[in-house]
Amino acid sequence: MKRFNYKATEKASRKTVSGVIQAENEREAGKLLVEQGYVPQRIEEEDKRGIIAKLKNKVATKDRIIFTRQFATLIGAGLPMSRSLKTAAEQATSQSMKAVIEDVTASVEAGKSLSDSLAQHPDVFNDVYLSLVAAGEMSGTLDTALARLAAQDEKDSNMISKIRGAMVYPGIIFIVIIAVLAFMMILVVPEVRKLYEDMNKVLPGLTKALVSISDFFAMRWYIVLGVIGLIIYGINIYRRTDAGKRTFALFKLNVPLFKTLFQRLYMTRFSRTMEMLLGTGVSMLDAIHISARATSNYYMEQQFNAAGEKVKSGKALSESVQDLDYVLPLVPQMISIGEQSGKIDEMIGKAAEVYENELDEKIANISTMIEPFLMVIMAGLIGIVIAGTLLPIYSLVTSIT
Repeated sequence: MKRFNYKATEKASRKTVSGVIQAENEREAGKLLVEQGYVPQRIEEEDKRGIIAKLKNKVATKDRIIFTRQFATLIGAGLPMSRSLKTAAEQATSQSMKAVIEDVTASVEAGKSLSDSLAQHPDVFNDVYLSLVAAGEMSGTLDTALARLAAQDEKDSNMISKIRGAMVYPGIIFIVIIAVLAFMMILVVPEVRKLYEDMNKVLPGLTKALVSISDFFAMRWYIVLGVIGLIIYGINIYRRTDAGKRTFALFKLNVPLFKTLFQRLYMTRFSRTMEMLLGTGVSMLDAIHISARATSNYYMEQQFNAAGEKVKSGKALSESVQDLDYVLPLVPQMISIGEQSGKIDEMIGKAAEVYENELDEKIANISTMIEPFLMVIMAGLIGIVIAGTLLPIYSLVTSIT
């Protein structure tokens, strides 16, 4: 399929419109426009390199949320899908999001389903999004599915913003620690050495070690940067391997101070996604596997996929997840109640609410948890530098007097 930019007149309103349409050739594109009620004025094949460059621009989460909510409102108001997409594209303030919507519109007008059209942009629309849209298309509740997606996207975005906001103060403290250490090592330590050399005195052992470190960073800074770069590069390569994904996933689940936050984050993502998928009519097995990926933790994904295999063999979901590593007790308990009442989606949604509230509390306390830890590190490091600089000066002054 080729993409064509077009300018046409709408027969009913005589309004001039423009957009993008997919077709095998220019003639077929004109035929499709006529069938849709337009009189073509100009049809030109789109510059592929231009659209690829546009689509490479990252689409912000807020732009996807705005599109989803607007699209849900338009579909709910009874507008045809193609018209709803075009209206959403016209209202888009982000050029990258507008390019994506136009591409989806062209694909839909060429005869593809909405879910298949959205699937052409996996960097914008994830598995959860696509599954809910597909289920909404099949059940005739697309507007409801889109509204749920927009609400969940907003919750996820707010949660990430809270975590980032909570890390600002600890981050400032860490930068201050580095700045103070750099100041001491670059300006103070060399002066102490010069003072001792002028007086023909032998540097104390700690001061000598600090001087060696200062000289190394001053003379071999490019080696330090090179080593740091190689380490970062090696870590990134390792993270792409299965072993690396597993290692980093387990690290998040066990790292001191943050493990309870991460565990509740993954339980919230899994539970909330399961609630949405099951409530929209997605099958149990598909919901489990999609929700497992939604955790964004390689180890938890493997755990929940293993539970899905047990469910496939006939075991209840509550029994399948209760013995999994790092799965908090409330999830299997609420699933069990849901299995008995026939309302698994509602019950697992209540578990998600509990963990969301706990997560908000944990996020609010991040600064409180990290601050003492950073203070101890700062006090220790600065204490070592002071001991290696000010104390020798005091000792030197005392010996003179």
